[in-house]
Amino acid sequence: MPLDEIEFEAEEKMEKTVEVLAEEFRRIRSGRADAGLVEHIKVDYYGAETPLNQMATIAVPEPQLIVIRPYEPGMAGEVVKALQEADLGLNPTTDGKLVRLAVPPPSQEHREQLASQVKKLAEEARVALRNVRHKANKEIETEEKEHQLSEDDAYRGKDEILELLHKYEEKVNELLEKKTKEIMEV
Repeated sequence: MPLDEIEFEAEEKMEKTVEVLAEEFRRIRSGRADAGLVEHIKVDYYGAETPLNQMATIAVPEPQLIVIRPYEPGMAGEVVKALQEADLGLNPTTDGKLVRLAVPPPSQEHREQLASQVKKLAEEARVALRNVRHKANKEIETEEKEHQLSEDDAYRGKDEILELLHKYEEKVNELLEKKTKEIMEV
C-alpha cells in the first residue's frame, strides 16, 4: 500500500474517532438544554423505530428547555413514551401537540461525576488514536520490509503519522476542555 494511502486511511480513522467523541459528548447532559440530548432517541412511529430528529422538530428556546414538535401532532404521546423509556432522568410534559422537556441544573456532585465521565471518554479516544497510529506504523514497517518503501520514506511516513496523532489529540483536548467548562458552569 502506498505511503499516502496509509496516511490517508490513518487520518480518516482519527477524524472518525474525534467525531464519535464529539457525538458522545453531545449526549451527556450538562444542565444546559441541547437537542443532541434527545435527537438520537428512537420513537415507535407506526411500527418503525425512528430517530426523534426524523419525525419532529427539536428546538431549544431557553437554556433549560427542549421543545419537541412532532410533524404529526398525534405522535406527541409516543414521543413522551420514548423519552420516558430512554431514562434520561428528565420528565417530559405534553399539551397534545408539543412535548416540553425541562432540563434542571445538576448538583455539584453530579457535575463532578459528569466531568470525570467526560475525561474517561476523552482518554478512551486518545487510546483509539494511538492504536490507529500503531497500526499505520506497522503497515509502514511491513511495506519497508517488503522493499515497497525506502527507509527514508518509512521514517518520513512515521513522522507524518505522529504529526497527525498530535493534531487529533489536540482536537480531543479542545473538546474535553469545552465540555468540562460547560458541565462545571453554574
